[in-house]
Amino acid sequence: MNTYTLGYGSQSVDITINGANSVEVLNEKPLDEITDLHATFLRAVETDMVASPALRELIAPTDLVTIVVSDITRFWMRQDLVTKELVNYLHDIIGVPYDNIAAVIALGTHRSASTEEHRRLVSEEIYEKIKVYNHDCLADDLVYLGTTSFGTEVRVNSLAVGRKVILIGGTVHHLMSGFGGGRKSVLPGISAKSTILQNHLHCLSPDESCSNPLIGMAKLENNPVHEDMTEAAAMVNPAFGINIVSNSKGKQCRLICGNWKLAWEESCRIVHEHFGVPIEKKADIVIASCGGFPKDINLYQGVKSLLNAGQAVKDGGTILFLAECREGGGSPDFFGWIQSVITDTLDADLRANFSIGGYIFYAACEVIRRCHVRMLTEIPADTIRDMKIEAYRDIEELLKGVDFEGKDVYVMPYGGYTMPYLRK
Repeated sequence: MNTYTLGYGSQSVDITINGANSVEVLNEKPLDEITDLHATFLRAVETDMVASPALRELIAPTDLVTIVVSDITRFWMRQDLVTKELVNYLHDIIGVPYDNIAAVIALGTHRSASTEEHRRLVSEEIYEKIKVYNHDCLADDLVYLGTTSFGTEVRVNSLAVGRKVILIGGTVHHLMSGFGGGRKSVLPGISAKSTILQNHLHCLSPDESCSNPLIGMAKLENNPVHEDMTEAAAMVNPAFGINIVSNSKGKQCRLICGNWKLAWEESCRIVHEHFGVPIEKKADIVIASCGGFPKDINLYQGVKSLLNAGQAVKDGGTILFLAECREGGGSPDFFGWIQSVITDTLDADLRANFSIGGYIFYAACEVIRRCHVRMLTEIPADTIRDMKIEAYRDIEELLKGVDFEGKDVYVMPYGGYTMPYLRK
């Protein structure tokens, strides 16, 4: 008998497993946290660059500089701390006037950031010194740079043209593009809505009513979403890239800086080494917690744990999914697609009106179709029944229908951070 305590909302729940053939806990491989960000930053931009000269050799005091900063949905990476180091370095060490430095919030198709959010994203101190702009994917002054080999017409924010561009992003496993960060700061970050939609349609199979088999977490080779993004970013040709690697506690652990493409690829290697979890086989039962609040504040935020659990469960197996979701489904762009499930038109509807939230919902439904999902949640059972999720508010009630006898079981305490994959 084994008992595991897992995060759920602001509390925790205990799950006791009896009679299982095997039980394995899937956790990240720990990374040392950065204790002196200033010293780490200086090393990253002056001596430890990846495939790049030092930052001071790339930027002149007379240059116009644009810093592309991820939006509030990525604030877990604490890009404000790095932005503060960067702007102070540009001004104090290189001699770039504050008036020559602008920050663009890489919103993609997300809503505009408020003034208060601007202050959080670049730090209060830096907000008072430089101009901070929201990217507008529908702006009239977006600049056409060319068309990728995938047929995507690349239009980007005008502040990314004719200036030295520095990208700041967090690297994580990503459902569509293999890994987040890096080139995603350009596409979708500062691209036109039309550019974003052309790129993201590669998520769907061109031949069947399913996801494109070439995309997925940790998949870069031959992934059309990733390769298209990379071609678009190359048209901008950023001067420098700063890639943040954080752990499941939200603490910064690595700054990988240098060439916008190669430094990011190195950060992907580190992320996969520490947060990709090799498994020998898929399990009969996977127990996945988001890790508690705020990671399970709503289903849109918590669904990454379900998607990762789907990597580890056998077809026909069971996922026990712990996500409180005190704010319900979350973004209408995600939860609003339930109607298409009811009418059995999800694939056709998404192809006709593609959105990122819609695809994440689509991918979640693909996982659910392969297995049985029993969910501990505050979302009413009727609300998610059409998704084929069985909802429970009491852990004992949920466990009554689960037989662990002779089963292989994986436990994922921080499901959104650990990406299981079959060892080759």
